[in-house]
Amino acid sequence: MSRKAKGTRAERELIHMFWQTEDWSAHRIAGSGSNKYPSPDIISGNNNRILAIECKTLKKGKKYFNSEEIKQLIIFCNKFGAEPWLAIRFDHKPWHFFKPEELENTGSCFAISQDLIKNKGMTFQKLIIY
Repeated sequence: MSRKAKGTRAERELIHMFWQTEDWSAHRIAGSGSNKYPSPDIISGNNNRILAIECKTLKKGKKYFNSEEIKQLIIFCNKFGAEPWLAIRFDHKPWHFFKPEELENTGSCFAISQDLIKNKGMTFQKLIIY
């Protein structure tokens, strides 16, 4: 399975998780990484909150984000009135969520590691009641 197909499948999994709650809905933004305008992978909301989520999956190790990815998510959220979130899922592990300011700043990019997940990662259940 290609990385793109794996990412799409993971985004759809997360959308189903939101819809399976009583209060949340979600929509995947197709082609979010190939649009000239800032756009997250998923928009989700309930009657009180709107979340813009950038989703990533990987087998192990760390996930790196370049500064531009984070900047574009924040620009979108500021214009749209949404909360910026990053969602990451390592293979065979649950989703964890982070605000951009919680990421490890390496100087040249931002990273999410297994240690960061243990110390600061928010589970899906915590995210939807946060």
